[in-house]
Amino acid sequence: MDLLNTLVDKGLRRELPTRDEALAVLATSDDDLLDVVAAAGKVRRHWFGRRVKLNYLVNLKSGLCPEDCSYCSQRLGSTAGILKYTWLKPGQASDAAAAGVAGGAKRVCLVASGRGPTDRDVDRVSETIRAIKENNEGVEVCACLGLLSDGQAERLREAGADAYNHNLNTSEATYGEITTTHTYEDRVDTVHKAHAAGLSACSGLIAGMGETDEDLVDVVFSLRELDPDSVPVNFLIPFEGTPLGKEWNLTPQRCLRILAMTRFVCPDVEVRIAGGREVHLRTVQPLALHLANSIFLGDYLTSEGQAGKADLEMIADAGFEVEGTDRVTLPEHRAAGGCHDGGGVCGSGGGGACGSGEEPQVADARTGADPRTDLVAVRRRGAGTDLAPNA
Repeated sequence: MDLLNTLVDKGLRRELPTRDEALAVLATSDDDLLDVVAAAGKVRRHWFGRRVKLNYLVNLKSGLCPEDCSYCSQRLGSTAGILKYTWLKPGQASDAAAAGVAGGAKRVCLVASGRGPTDRDVDRVSETIRAIKENNEGVEVCACLGLLSDGQAERLREAGADAYNHNLNTSEATYGEITTTHTYEDRVDTVHKAHAAGLSACSGLIAGMGETDEDLVDVVFSLRELDPDSVPVNFLIPFEGTPLGKEWNLTPQRCLRILAMTRFVCPDVEVRIAGGREVHLRTVQPLALHLANSIFLGDYLTSEGQAGKADLEMIADAGFEVEGTDRVTLPEHRAAGGCHDGGGVCGSGGGGACGSGEEPQVADARTGADPRTDLVAVRRRGAGTDLAPNA
């Protein structure tokens, strides 16, 4: 396909595809899907080889959130039967992180529910970061604490944080339909604060919330403009007891197309398969490793993932290798810190990012995917419990 050859050439040059090209990836047929995966895989291997970075989540504070994000099991008004607990002590969080590191994780992601941290919360998380760093040589620590106030990113950086995560989640045009207690602009501002403090910015999306193809392209293009080092692609986990609990809009093929489009738009960025991998990709998870170079190991914040041992076996069986702490994840031009100039991925050229002028396409899977509620399991082990974590 001429489209795929063009996208591969652009990806190897870090050149931005046009919006029409990105939309065309999402519109490809199942007959062409393996060709799409192979093409995006060439771009992935050019920048990241066959390495897979493992990340491990530690939920520092679960539930009881005052925000109304419709996708979240921890939201205000959620009746999902998730674990609810207040802040883990630094020692508890460090022990939880150590389990992930022992399983092969290179990065530990510290997450806390809530609108954003107080200064006292930042002190608490800073102590946790120092404890993890002291006990786990070479491990990266990413904080995800919500909206940041002035000076907080700098304090996390001083404590040893390497990165800060704050996802855009969906397009600016539809953000108000998903969340009303804060704005899309609030999220963009927090990513800017992380960048300005010298933290590696991590920002991604959630697919499967009823969005159109145009929405998906909009948010990924917006992420390209923000220029994070890592882009987590989440697939909605429809928790019963949340407003989106009945949204089953994804198929494995749809998920692969979304990952491929993200790779073409963000060729030299760490693309991470995040929440919902097991629920929606299911048995085609190994194919997704040809598109993304990063996954979460084990469980998620409030739901269970597949066994950590199964993750490691999947990576090996698919012909990939776990990235060690002695390897730099990002390509040299990004790792050197020279790409965060506010203008998108450096060396991107003109790109042709103007609108397509077409009516938005409705996501191809919205005709109805079979609900797999059996694959949505509430986390009952690890952080906040007396049971061993899944790592």
